[in-house]
Amino acid sequence: MASPKELKYSEEHEWVKEEGDKVRIGITTFAQSELGDIVFVELPEVGDELEVNEPFGSVESVKTVSELYAPVSGKVVEVNEELDDSPEFVNESPYEKAWMVVVEPSNRDELDNLMSAEEYDKLTDEV
Repeated sequence: MASPKELKYSEEHEWVKEEGDKVRIGITTFAQSELGDIVFVELPEVGDELEVNEPFGSVESVKTVSELYAPVSGKVVEVNEELDDSPEFVNESPYEKAWMVVVEPSNRDELDNLMSAEEYDKLTDEV
């Protein structure tokens, strides 16, 4: 399945959507399919600072718990509270309903280190 072309991707299977001076972050279809049925999502608080490549939360499935790694550094300005009650959105709608956080990046150059959809699809095809 081809990844949405308008997004950027990290090697840790997070997606990033640029929205003006902010970015929206979630996990990819590939990541949620590897994890299985998601039963719990732990996310940071509004105001928390993320550091690129550092854990910022986790997703728990019936099989395992997996850390979420920040694809960019910055301040969390919005958290998807709906995932508290509906973690299944991660499986059902990873690119729409299951976004996780909105961040004001502190270093926009970090976005240049992310992969295009084509590069990400090539990475996941090799798995």
